[in-house]
Amino acid sequence: MFHDTDLARAARLADPRPRSAVSTGCGLAGLAGLLLWVALARTYGMDGPYAALLNVVACGLPMVVWSVFVDKVHRNPSTGIDWSAAKPLRETYEISLTKLAGLWLTWAGIGVVYGLERFYWEGNYSFAMGCLGIAAPVLFAASIPYVLVLDRYLVEPRDGAWALGAWLMGLDEPISVQAIYAHLRSWAVKGFFLAFMLAIVPPGFGDFIRADTGLVLHDPVALANWLITFMFVIDVAFATVGYILTLRPLDSHIRSANPFAAAWTAALICYPPFVLMADGGVLDYHPGTRGPDGWTIWLGGHPVLLAATGAVLVALTAIYAWATVAFGLRFSNLTHRGILTHGPYRFTRHPAYLSKNLFWFISTLPFLTTGNWVDAVRATGLMAVTAGVYYWRAKTEERHLGMDPDYRAYSEWMARNGAVPRFFGWVAGRRSA
Repeated sequence: MFHDTDLARAARLADPRPRSAVSTGCGLAGLAGLLLWVALARTYGMDGPYAALLNVVACGLPMVVWSVFVDKVHRNPSTGIDWSAAKPLRETYEISLTKLAGLWLTWAGIGVVYGLERFYWEGNYSFAMGCLGIAAPVLFAASIPYVLVLDRYLVEPRDGAWALGAWLMGLDEPISVQAIYAHLRSWAVKGFFLAFMLAIVPPGFGDFIRADTGLVLHDPVALANWLITFMFVIDVAFATVGYILTLRPLDSHIRSANPFAAAWTAALICYPPFVLMADGGVLDYHPGTRGPDGWTIWLGGHPVLLAATGAVLVALTAIYAWATVAFGLRFSNLTHRGILTHGPYRFTRHPAYLSKNLFWFISTLPFLTTGNWVDAVRATGLMAVTAGVYYWRAKTEERHLGMDPDYRAYSEWMARNGAVPRFFGWVAGRRSA
């Protein structure tokens, strides 16, 4: 009965999967643009940082076109825009000027943080700062017509940026402190993670483009690592697009940033400069092991095992990248930008975290040690704690997204139909409904 396609189809019709906020076509359009640019870059040896930035553009532009002309996302009620009811400019320009004051104050604050923190001007981050420095005056100029025009169509133009501007200008109007906090949280997410994403765009792209396929195709380990690098090139490009294009007309704006301190703590300890899993960090599980490429050493001399393990690691990284592609224009940590129910999110609520932790475990093999059994216990235990951090992140994200009834409906559907929840339920001996 489990292979009866008619019964399976009837079950799907009786309990349909909630609609996803992002279409599959959006992510596929971005992936097609990225693949085309990567092919050109490899053909002509374009492996520099600006070629890597063009990879981000090649990924993002097709998604914008698809979103507007195919999905018509600008018409979604969730944009908060009514294109049929333009207000006269004389009615909204004061609101817009106040909003611009709040927006520019926010940008100035982010700039101060960038300037004060040394690590933003070292290593790969210096490239990110250079990009943002070039973009800053362009964004400043473009924000004026953007806000002036958009406010004429917004159902409620007095948002968090307006509230901050009204506070700055001392306007004698009711000001929502919570709206200001929500605005600052959203821009804190964008300011922190966009700099990080821009910093890591060039290295992986350059490594993938420069690889010698003549050598790669004759070595299963090199091939696996090359493909893994490509999966991360895809992931980073989509994620960078997501942090850049937080725009209402694309319905990719931030609905809300996570308001819970636990969520910020769980997320930030996974990223520099706060990362605890890095070399020498509190949760560094590598000492006593062969490191992140331990699988290539421990399984050396066993070509079949090497090839099989490499294939598994590539598949896990592909799932991780697929989870990011599914976001289309909307990838972002610590935010709600619409509920996803398609792609790998049909099978589990957290495909990226699950695949990432499985990848780390299989690639490192922490229970095999270069020292003694204590080192093995430590490495395995610290990796378990690291997995616990991601479980913590997942729960804080669910707490935030659970404020939206659409996510609660998706979560309930997932509990009934999701392959991963049902598998763990079977392992735990729970009978599904």
